[in-house]
Amino acid sequence: MKPSQNRLTTYILLCLVAGIGVGYVVNTNMATPADYADYMKLITDLFLRLIKMIIAPLVLSTLVVGIAKMGDAKEVGRVGAKALGWFIIASIFSLALGLVLVNILRPGDAMAAHLPPAGAVADIKTSSLTLKEFVTHLVPTSIFDGMARNEILQIVIFSVFFGTAAAAIGEKAKPVVDAADGVALIMLKLTHYVMNLAPVAVFAAVSGIVAKSGLGVLSTYGVFMGEFYLGIGILWAILITLGFIFLGPRVLDLMRRMREPALLAFSTASSEAAFPKTLEGLEKFGVKNRIAAFVLPIGYSFNLDGSMMYCTFATVFIAQAYGIELSLGTQLSMMLVLMLTSKGMAGVPRASLVVIAATLNQFHIPETGLLLLLAIDHFLDMARSATNVVGNSVAAAVVAKWENELDGPQDQPDDL
Repeated sequence: MKPSQNRLTTYILLCLVAGIGVGYVVNTNMATPADYADYMKLITDLFLRLIKMIIAPLVLSTLVVGIAKMGDAKEVGRVGAKALGWFIIASIFSLALGLVLVNILRPGDAMAAHLPPAGAVADIKTSSLTLKEFVTHLVPTSIFDGMARNEILQIVIFSVFFGTAAAAIGEKAKPVVDAADGVALIMLKLTHYVMNLAPVAVFAAVSGIVAKSGLGVLSTYGVFMGEFYLGIGILWAILITLGFIFLGPRVLDLMRRMREPALLAFSTASSEAAFPKTLEGLEKFGVKNRIAAFVLPIGYSFNLDGSMMYCTFATVFIAQAYGIELSLGTQLSMMLVLMLTSKGMAGVPRASLVVIAATLNQFHIPETGLLLLLAIDHFLDMARSATNVVGNSVAAAVVAKWENELDGPQDQPDDL
């Protein structure tokens, strides 16, 4: 029997706590906790693969239907321009907040004693997210190749062209649009089936990382993690406040509906894992399908607010740890570079670390400083992923409001 939404959220929370407890017991009592962590990773990887199996056909079908129903290339351009405008504003807030906090709190000063040895290798490729790579990969050589690799931005580009062409053809394209609509409904139903496994995946992910690293890693980096989570809390407040300006008190209803996708993203440290539930929650909130299906996938490439804040926070943190003082001009230049290189992070493994590695190299900061972050990156990624869900949901709702495409709620949200 499928659990209701509030029961599923409760199960996820219980499994999150249980995972911490079991992971601690394994870490302190098992001779080879790394073996346990490897087995748990199999479960987590299986769940994430199930989610990724859904994402490409879901994004393609919903986006094609949404754009075809707009019926006008000008409308597509207008909605896209409004979405990108919001994304740029949110990006500036996120990057600037990371810079301000890291300069005020200076977490890197306390890490000088923990610097990795000279010659240590961070094993992070810095060439994966250059501006050239980003531009050349915007357009897929084949939509099937893009879908096979879950390249969301490439799927978005193809879907925009395909949906616009379908809208231009009109009635003759209706059977294809109806078929895509049917695929979208099937994918959402499939999402419900997969989500029933979420509590198990959360338990496996959390118990595995605690078993492998132990709770000690949290105390060693406790100050840094606390300050980063403080920054995430401030960023949430900013995003919700911006949402309140345009949505009024309804933004609180939106946050209630986003608690399950955000919790899922937090528990699995994966924004992708929450994509189907975020799309479903937006539609139940009242965002028309054609707006939600258009704005949300683009947001996954252009509006990863938590990840962007982390990029500036972590880069300057590493510079502080090495005693490198960066001028205001240098930090502003770094912010502009990250504004570009952070786009398209979705779908790239350890994407934030890749972006940070490239930035360190460009500003002559020792790349080995990444080793300071690797031990706790999973716990930081949990907060980043949940924040990405919140940022994208607010963006989609605001754009829908601007377009007069925001209806009343389609159901009653579960009580907190």
